[in-house]
Amino acid sequence: MNADVRVLQISDPHLFADPRGKLRGVSTLESLERVLAHAMARRRGVDAVLCTGDIVNDEPGGYAHFARLLGALGKPVYCLPGNHDSAEPLRSALARAPFHICGHADLGDWRLVLLDSSVPGRTHGRLAPSELQRLQQALESSERHVMICVHHQPIGLSSRWLDALGIENAEQLFDTLDAYGHGRVRVLSFGHVHQCLDQWHRGIRLLATPSTCAQFLPLSNDFALDTRPPAYRQLTLRADGSVDTEVVWVEPAEAMPAVAGGH
Repeated sequence: MNADVRVLQISDPHLFADPRGKLRGVSTLESLERVLAHAMARRRGVDAVLCTGDIVNDEPGGYAHFARLLGALGKPVYCLPGNHDSAEPLRSALARAPFHICGHADLGDWRLVLLDSSVPGRTHGRLAPSELQRLQQALESSERHVMICVHHQPIGLSSRWLDALGIENAEQLFDTLDAYGHGRVRVLSFGHVHQCLDQWHRGIRLLATPSTCAQFLPLSNDFALDTRPPAYRQLTLRADGSVDTEVVWVEPAEAMPAVAGGH
C-alpha cells in the first residue's frame, strides 16, 4: 500500500426537502453546492468524501438532494447519522453506490470506523453497547492506522449549551479506544458543533469540522451564531500514520464552477 489517502470531509449540511430551504438565513442546498464546487476545484485528487451527520434538517426529502450532488462526484461517500437525521430514511435514500452508511472501510493503510452516536428524538449523543462492540471488533480485526468518525463531540468545548449536547458516555468510547486501539487510533473527527477544533485528548487528535452552512460561536455559554462562512476540511492520511489537515472557509464572494448535477 504505502500511499497517502486524501479525504474531503463535510458536515452538517442541514438540507430541506424544499431546495430553497434556509437555516439561520443560509440557503443550505445552495451553500452545499458552493462548498463542493470550491473543494473539487481546489483539490481534484480526492479519494473519498466523508459526511459526519445532520445531512438533513429533520426532513427526509432532503436526502434526494444530497444523493444527487454527492453521487455526481464519482467518489466513495461515507456517511453517518446526526441528531437531525432519521436513520432508516437515511439508509433507504442512500442504499446504493457510492454511498456507505456507518460500518468501517479500509483505505490504503487506514481504516475508517464510522460510529452512530444519534439518539432518536434527542439532541445529545450516546454510543449504544452495540456500537461500542462494533468499534471493538473493527479495532481488533485490522493492523491499519485508524480514523474514528462520529457526529457528536466527545469532549467539552467550554461552551455551556453545547457541552450538554455531546456524547454522554464518551469515557466508554475512549476506554474502548485505549483498550483495543493499541496506539493505532490516530484521529477522531466529528461534526455537530458547527465550528473548528484541532486538539489532543488521551493521545488522539480530535478534529471538529464546521458546517457547510451556518456556524456556532465558540466559547459561548448560550446559543449564538458566528459570522464565519461555510467550510469543509481536507485531510491527507499518510502511510506512516501522520495526518495533514486544513479547514477551508468558503466566502460568499468566491465564485467557483458549478457542481455536476446542480439544480
